[in-house]
Amino acid sequence: MTKDREGQEAEPSLRERKKRATRQRISDVATGLFVARGFDEVTVAEVARAAEVSTMTVFNYFPRKEDLFIDRIPEAVELFTEAVRRRRPEESPLDALRRLVLELLDQRHPLSAVDDDFPAFWRIIMASPALCARAREGVEEVEEALARTFVEAAPGPVGPDFAAALTVAAYRSVYLTTARRLLAGEAAAALADDHRARVCAAFDALEAALG
Repeated sequence: MTKDREGQEAEPSLRERKKRATRQRISDVATGLFVARGFDEVTVAEVARAAEVSTMTVFNYFPRKEDLFIDRIPEAVELFTEAVRRRRPEESPLDALRRLVLELLDQRHPLSAVDDDFPAFWRIIMASPALCARAREGVEEVEEALARTFVEAAPGPVGPDFAAALTVAAYRSVYLTTARRLLAGEAAAALADDHRARVCAAFDALEAALG
């Protein structure tokens, strides 16, 4: 998102909108192929042909094949870091992150884990060692970016690396608990209130631990 002269967010340009649309189309086509045939059975060249773009274009948007399916890592990094950077005057970094996570839940955003489509997504990941490894790397990327943002925010009673690691671990624990229950057959609607309660408990614990 670009900014105007007053520093406010401006509407994306036509070029930016076209790039986003192309990226989304490639990702959607790739996801359809992976669901139908399995991640390891589909090549990047096949994705390019189905999306009617060149293989180079695919790699311009997605540096690795795994990123065609796990395509929200950049979004997760941006959401978590911008929540801290653009927090309200009265908010601490943890307050801002708590608010973000609860907003993601209310939106049933994929990063909240509370979605009935979630099990199909994770079954594909669990069937591919390459995707499992990329998912772990994505968590590390969010943690590293959050640590840098904590440095910008203000020195705390503990180091930013430790604070970021603890914050990401706390949310990951909530996320995975919900994921396991969805994979076991529970409905997202039945889990939402419990997920919210566990998010709040996790951030209460973080505030007590990190100050």
